[in-house]
Amino acid sequence: MHNFKYVTKMHNFKYVTKMHLSPVKKELIQIINAVQNQVRKDFTFQYEFVGSVKRNMVTYDVGTNIGYDFDVNILVNVDKCNFQAKKIKTKIRLAFNKVVHCYGYDDAEDSTRVITIKVKDRKNSKVVHSCDFAIVNDYTDDDGNERQKYIHFNKKQNSYSWNEQPQGFYLLDEKVEWIKDCGYWQDVRELYLDKKNHNNSLHKHSRSIYAETIQEICQKYGYFD
Repeated sequence: MHNFKYVTKMHNFKYVTKMHLSPVKKELIQIINAVQNQVRKDFTFQYEFVGSVKRNMVTYDVGTNIGYDFDVNILVNVDKCNFQAKKIKTKIRLAFNKVVHCYGYDDAEDSTRVITIKVKDRKNSKVVHSCDFAIVNDYTDDDGNERQKYIHFNKKQNSYSWNEQPQGFYLLDEKVEWIKDCGYWQDVRELYLDKKNHNNSLHKHSRSIYAETIQEICQKYGYFD
């Protein structure tokens, strides 16, 4: 049994090159497609790479053993199935477990917001890379606004529920285009790295830090005015 004690101080995050990420991303797509086939008899889903990976802003910290990570949304067609949140997330997690071992990943881990798969270098007690999967459902509310819920796992109560995404997760693509059009994208890259370097919470994932970064830049330069 290997215990991975993650180093969370003295961060030195840098961006991973697209050339380095490309083969890992292709492999993740193969894994996702296999999971789609595993659960197809119960429900279907689409997927989308989101957050930092969508903008070629994946990072790694040379001073820790955490490795770099990807973020993917699994968009479940819940209107076509009768499964509750617990059953959906459990079936997807178990489907990952049937697939990932032959790609060198450990069993999928269930956390508050995501399912995580990791490739580990046991000899050096480090995570080479990982991928976080959030299970989401896009919908339109009564006022015609596009909204999104995700499956939330309450560990203390051992319960699952569909929770509304925090406000900062909405309209990210629209906000990014506004930031780029205004010439503030370098500010995003610098602030994102700064936030990563000052984050000492293992429970705060890259997608949340990315959404916070976009929200803060928008607030700073007047997107909401």
